[in-house]
Amino acid sequence: MTFTTYEEGKLSLEQYLNRVVFNIPRPFSREEFRAFMFTQSAPLQECLDFFRALKARHRLKAVAVSNEGRELTEHRIHSFSLDSLIDFFISSCFVHFRKPDHDIYRIALATAQVSPAEVAYVDDRLLFVEVARTEGIRGVHHTALASTKAALREMGLGLEG
Repeated sequence: MTFTTYEEGKLSLEQYLNRVVFNIPRPFSREEFRAFMFTQSAPLQECLDFFRALKARHRLKAVAVSNEGRELTEHRIHSFSLDSLIDFFISSCFVHFRKPDHDIYRIALATAQVSPAEVAYVDDRLLFVEVARTEGIRGVHHTALASTKAALREMGLGLEG
């Protein structure tokens, strides 16, 4: 329950750690734990490169819809220059809704000022893709870059031509 509250932006990382990790004595420091947490983030460079090229080729708006706490979101945005790819970050910590809540998809549509039919939504969680589809959003269940490229190509979003 506490993790959901953290991802919805209703607890800071410090508050979350106090409740879940440092509620008992630990053989490591808070700073060591935070550093370990942040080093677990790694960019999927091939995917990032593909989506940057796709965005440029088709002059797309890119919106990230994610479930994540504020500190991790900000860490990843800055560490991996995601703001050079993503136009809007609709993260659960900012909007206080988590996927698969329909409202997070509606907020993303409203922020981007697009209709559901204009969207190609890519997510590695099938449930989230299915919920987005109930909103009229075309979805791709990402399991591998090759299959995602093929699915987007079928939507007219290829890099060739």
